[in-house]
Amino acid sequence: MSQDTPYIFDVSTANFDQLVIQNSFHKPVLVDFWAEWCAPCKALMPMLAQIAEGYRGELLLAKLNCDLEPDVVARFGIRSLPTVVLFKDGQPVDGFQGAQPESAIRAILEPHVATPPPLAADPLETAVALFAEGRIGDAENLLREILAADSEKPAALILYARCLAERGELGEAQTVLDAVKGDSHKQDLASARAQITFVRQAADMPDAAALKARLAQDASDDEAVYQLAIQQLARQQYEPALDALLKLFVRNRTYADGLPHKTLLQVFELLGNEHPLVTVFRRKLYQALY
Repeated sequence: MSQDTPYIFDVSTANFDQLVIQNSFHKPVLVDFWAEWCAPCKALMPMLAQIAEGYRGELLLAKLNCDLEPDVVARFGIRSLPTVVLFKDGQPVDGFQGAQPESAIRAILEPHVATPPPLAADPLETAVALFAEGRIGDAENLLREILAADSEKPAALILYARCLAERGELGEAQTVLDAVKGDSHKQDLASARAQITFVRQAADMPDAAALKARLAQDASDDEAVYQLAIQQLARQQYEPALDALLKLFVRNRTYADGLPHKTLLQVFELLGNEHPLVTVFRRKLYQALY
């Protein structure tokens, strides 16, 4: 039988609800009902294990020995082996009986299981990709592994701080940034500090829905325009925020002692000079100024 990994494990009557039903609310769980005397089961299991490993955590594989766990077998009406059932959100959603070719198994899984992120030679590149996709928890877990091997890796520390900031752990994020040594990542450090600033500011402002309601009543409510832009920046909705800040600056340059202009420059620092939005809005700001 295949060796257990973080994605592949044995289950029993005692832990079935926890490891299969509860887990399936987070990731799909494929349950392989097998027995020692079942030759097709033993042929199928390595293929299932290979498929599960290929999904790199997007799919869990639970193995249940039917000879040892008759209660679970009766509970799900298993009548022949091998039987494989896919659980999602606490319910069986698909499955098959008997030996199947790999292509057929993948076709069953495809509608239910997320595609794993592409492998990068550098785990940090994978973490960056995960963060960009908004998969903050997955990025954070990978960054913890990277930092366990090298606790002073500046790029990993900075991205880890940004993950913490996304979750509202601003004090801890600031502590992580303060631990970054050297000047080689000055731009990334400034970007992370700007993000923390926006998240902290947004926490003290009305939520986006309330601000949008105010603007529906009065589109010239400069305070609501500015505060909504901050809420958008805290959620990485950069383009609408930059557009609103620029329009506010053009309409009312003196608002809050030129705060929209200062905030635009902060966002440029957050995104970096090479970002396409910075190129566009820096030009628009220049045209507005001169």
